[in-house]
Amino acid sequence: MASCQESFASILSRVKEVYEAHRLIKISNTYKAEYDRFSHINNEIYKMMVRMTKITTLGTPASQVLCMIGIAVVLTFAVFQMQNGALDRGQFVTFLAALLLLIPPVKNLAGMNTGFIMIRIAADSIFATLDEKEEEDRGKTELEYCSGQVIFDHVSLRYPNSERDAVHNFNLTVNPGDSVALVGFSGSGKTSLVNMIPRFWNPTSGRILIDGYDTRDITLKSLRKQIAIVSQDVILFDDTIRNNIAYGVPNASEEQINKAIDDAALREFIDALPKGLETPVGEAGNFLSGGQKQRISIARAILKDAPILILDEATSALDSISETHIKNALAKLMKGRTVFIVAHRLSTVSGATTIVAMAEGEVKEVGTRDELMKKGGLFANLCHLQSLHVLETE
Repeated sequence: MASCQESFASILSRVKEVYEAHRLIKISNTYKAEYDRFSHINNEIYKMMVRMTKITTLGTPASQVLCMIGIAVVLTFAVFQMQNGALDRGQFVTFLAALLLLIPPVKNLAGMNTGFIMIRIAADSIFATLDEKEEEDRGKTELEYCSGQVIFDHVSLRYPNSERDAVHNFNLTVNPGDSVALVGFSGSGKTSLVNMIPRFWNPTSGRILIDGYDTRDITLKSLRKQIAIVSQDVILFDDTIRNNIAYGVPNASEEQINKAIDDAALREFIDALPKGLETPVGEAGNFLSGGQKQRISIARAILKDAPILILDEATSALDSISETHIKNALAKLMKGRTVFIVAHRLSTVSGATTIVAMAEGEVKEVGTRDELMKKGGLFANLCHLQSLHVLETE
């Protein structure tokens, strides 16, 4: 019983993790690994359920027969006692009522696994939801190497049931090694734009080219192999630090993992732990601070070593000390890569080669920080508003 409960807890916990980490699983190309993991747990639960069902099937009639025999014996004894005057009718009725009240709990003992069956039904419904829609992958081109050039050619995106475009007629050429900062008010289309690069969404119109290939003509697996993502919402599995860093790179060497740890400024933290890399992070990384989780996410991206990097507000929710560590780690991660920065704090865009100011899904301004500040348009206004907010909160 205990092992069955543990297995149910394990699979339900994993269902929750996978549901929340679906984009990490996509970008890491770990579908098969997750499928195999679920299959193993499911098979173990199935075997346990078969054993429990056998016990229940045999136990229910047996318990009923025993109840009937018990009642017959007790009634015979009670009648004998009444005849001898040791028990009056009132006592007999009270005794009989108490006996009948005991029958349902005894019968319920044989059906204890009903709750487990209901949990399995619930889990099956979750899997059915996850399996509803398979991603469209008609690409034939295997992108084995990527220089990092990305071209947006009249790209628009409109979500289902929406009345307006989230991104409208976006045009931009990003050369290998460039860093592009996307700025704008909330809802301006920044995240929607970068989500089209790994094809979490496909453009409604226009096309995105990577090294001259339309992303829809590239196989999803080889496309996503070229892209790493570090976002504000860090996804960690209930596993060790090592396995979270190496997620999606199962054949990583010890040397590669250690280099990623050093570059992500994790060495001091990990060396101070009794179990080091084998330390569990807890469910959703609950045993770690926000800065530690973010650095593990950066180490994962460093280990993947993809030529295209997406930073989606990666430092927006951190304190100043953690942000300093993260900025140093990100500087090493960004080196030599094509980088897209979805910026919340405008102080993070100072090193970008190009800044794109967006509003209502459209490009309003493109240039360097100095150029846009001199222009006095949207970007300068955003900087002014953010500086006022900083002063108000100090």
